[in-house]
Amino acid sequence: MTPIEKDIALRKAQVIREGLEILGKLATMDLEKYRRDTVKRKAAERVLQQTIEAALDINAHILAGIGAGAPDDYYQSFIQMGENDVLDPELAKELAPAAGLRNRLVHQYDDLDDDLVFQSIGKALRLFPRYLQALVAFIESRE
Repeated sequence: MTPIEKDIALRKAQVIREGLEILGKLATMDLEKYRRDTVKRKAAERVLQQTIEAALDINAHILAGIGAGAPDDYYQSFIQMGENDVLDPELAKELAPAAGLRNRLVHQYDDLDDDLVFQSIGKALRLFPRYLQALVAFIESRE
């Protein structure tokens, strides 16, 4: 991993950390309050999008840096991170569906399911700290 790739990955990791901090505050609401509060609902959607996109950017930089080639799609970027021992393969499988949520958020496919987005907050809070931990361990192992 080149110094530039490392800097990009660490800068994007900070975006994830900031996103998790905001999502942690939003996770204290119940689903009904979430549904009624348009501002917080839109904030959650945007922060989830940014958090997922930061991870996708990291995946692309790391996979390129280790010569693994470009993934076929965003979903596969997580899978390839598991296949290349950057992430635990089970964690990679759990994170991969985030790519689909990102697409729904960005492209507004159908109507967004508030239930799904709200549940994704908890999932992000559970999975992305593990993603960050694996990322840092990988970067440190390459130094």
